[in-house]
Parts: sequence; structure tokens; C-alpha cells
Amino acid sequence: MTNMAHELIIGDVYLSPSLLVFFFAFVMASVTAILLNKIKVSHYMLYPSLNFICIMVLYMALIDRYIIKF
Repeated sequence: MTNMAHELIIGDVYLSPSLLVFFFAFVMASVTAILLNKIKVSHYMLYPSLNFICIMVLYMALIDRYIIKF
């Protein structure tokens, strides 16, 4: 048995742990997008919104694999 909770409890509401992973990945991808805009690398990318989603999915996989291990 693992010591990790299978759900998040906020009040009387049970939430999926993947919601926490999604939130952290969204924040990290937003910071990455801001940095890419500041150093003007995003001008060379086609479909910036698709790139944002891809970066977010990569962060979700990394967080799930190495930090929150379900």
C-alpha cells in the first residue's frame, strides 16, 4: 500500500489528483510561454496555442512521473 492519497479533499468535495497535476503544469507552461515571448523565440514557432498545449502535456508527464507518482 502507498501512503499517497487517491483523491484530494476540499471540504466535502473529493477531487482527482490529476487536477493538481493539471494546475501545476498549466502554471509552469504559462511561465515558459512568457519566457519564450520575452526572449523572442516564440516568433519562430508555428501555432503558438498548440505549442502551449504540447509544453503543458510535457510538464504533466514529468510531474506525474517524477513528483506526484500515482
